[in-house]
Amino acid sequence: MELPKLNFNTQFDFKFRQDKDKFFIYDVLRKSYLLLTPEEWVRQHWVHYYLSIGKAASSLIAEKKVRVEKTTKRIDLLVLDKIEADILIECKAPQIKLKPEHFEQIARYNSVIQAKEIILSNGLQHIFAKYQEGQYYFYPKEL
Repeated sequence: MELPKLNFNTQFDFKFRQDKDKFFIYDVLRKSYLLLTPEEWVRQHWVHYYLSIGKAASSLIAEKKVRVEKTTKRIDLLVLDKIEADILIECKAPQIKLKPEHFEQIARYNSVIQAKEIILSNGLQHIFAKYQEGQYYFYPKEL
C-alpha cells in the first residue's frame, strides 16, 4: 500500500487493516475501519491533526448530512467550539487540483453550517478562509 505523504508537520499513528485487495483505516471518531480512499486519507489526517492540538474527539463531526438547496450533502469534517460550528473542512483527494468551484462547494455548505472558518484541502495544499460580515477572507497558516 503506497500512500502519498501529505503536507502536515506532524506524523500521525494510523491503524490499517487489509481484506483481500482492499485497505481500511481506523476512524477514531466513528470507532470503525473505513475504506481507505484518497479522500479518507486526507480526512483522517485532519482528524488526527485536531486531536494532536488538543481538540476532543467529541468536538469533531465527520460526514454529517446537511440539506443544501433542496439536496442532501455530506460535509467532510466539522470542528465545534462548544456547540457552535467553528471550522468546516472539505477534503479532496491528493491528486485533485484545488479549483474555485471546490471553494464554492464548501462555501455553499457553509451557508447552512455557518462556521467561522473553512478549510479546503487535498492534503498537499490547504486553503484557509475566515467568514466575517458575509465575506471570506483568505489567510496563510502553518500546520
